[in-house]
Amino acid sequence: MNVQPASARLTSIDALRGLVMVIMTLDHTRDFFSDAHFKPTDLQQTNVALFLTRWITHFCAPVFVFLAGASAFLWFARKGRNAPISGFLLKRGLLLLLLTCTVEAWSWNFLNDFRQVDGGVLWAIGWSMIVLAGLAKLPVVIVGLIGLTIVAGHNALDGIRAQDLGGFAPWWAILHTGEDVALGNGWSINPYYPLLPWIGVIALGFGFGSWLQRNEPGTPFKLITAGTGLSLLFIALRYANVYGDPDAWQVQTTPAFTLLSFLNCHKYPPSLLYLSMTLGPALILLGLLHQKSLHLQHPLLLFGRTPLFFYLIHLYVIHGLAVGLAAITGGPVREIAGGGIWSPNLPADYGYGLASVYAIWLVVVVLMLRLCRGFERLKTANPHWIWMNYL
Repeated sequence: MNVQPASARLTSIDALRGLVMVIMTLDHTRDFFSDAHFKPTDLQQTNVALFLTRWITHFCAPVFVFLAGASAFLWFARKGRNAPISGFLLKRGLLLLLLTCTVEAWSWNFLNDFRQVDGGVLWAIGWSMIVLAGLAKLPVVIVGLIGLTIVAGHNALDGIRAQDLGGFAPWWAILHTGEDVALGNGWSINPYYPLLPWIGVIALGFGFGSWLQRNEPGTPFKLITAGTGLSLLFIALRYANVYGDPDAWQVQTTPAFTLLSFLNCHKYPPSLLYLSMTLGPALILLGLLHQKSLHLQHPLLLFGRTPLFFYLIHLYVIHGLAVGLAAITGGPVREIAGGGIWSPNLPADYGYGLASVYAIWLVVVVLMLRLCRGFERLKTANPHWIWMNYL
């Protein structure tokens, strides 16, 4: 692979990553405090504010995975052509899978017996990095084209059902459909982040990283143009209702809910339209942030430099606050400890309105700011801790 040396991190990537981490925190705060015990995107039950509170968080996973690919290439460019990019990605991917089954698993319910693996975002990024470790040996243009082909074409496979594939059914569930996979003796996998499209996103991001690395004067304009084009592609394909999402939009009882139907794209697995809807605006924002001057201690940059620490710890902060608040107010402590608003035995009237959810979200962000600053100081003071490079 041909790369040109690069000397510094792109603050635009860190800032955008930090922003999506903050938005992600809103979604997880809602998971533990909301009084709406149903899917916020269910148009039969939701309202506009609740829908949009969930919808804005759709940007998090695609942007994070895409930037993981771009950052991997930029890491390679900074280290030089002899840098062990495949080994780095393999080790980091394996670490993410280990954390998925242990630290992350316990954060959601405090009761996990580790036999039920939830295949969420860390699971998807971990496996995607392992696959990218192999793809990284190819020319970067080829890696990007592979990613583009998967992202654009995987919806053509929507008609293939796991139950029709015999012994390959569990593999197809993990790769594309996301259905639960029973392994026997109480072991199971819930791969609600099916791997195939996310592998496409990280490979596309890796190829995109070579473009960012050049950092030419016209890069911001190119980013904004690419993002605008991707957003227009989403609008055109979504309006046509012909390809790119298994769920067609429909005219609703009000114009506002018709718009919500239009925006309500398929996340599990992420459809072409879902990815276009989220990555298009993200590229525009990246273009606006590119070459902008931000203080190194800006909260978004700090969060963007400590993403894995932020992700793991913020779950414990939110869950701990939820249990503590339930205990103080005489609420259902056991149910909140066992899974938040999705706990099957949670009283129907328990929870807080959106205004309170947003207020608690801001508290969590402030707490995470202090924790991430402490973690970054720890990393800076202990550069000899090699394992820290993978966090």
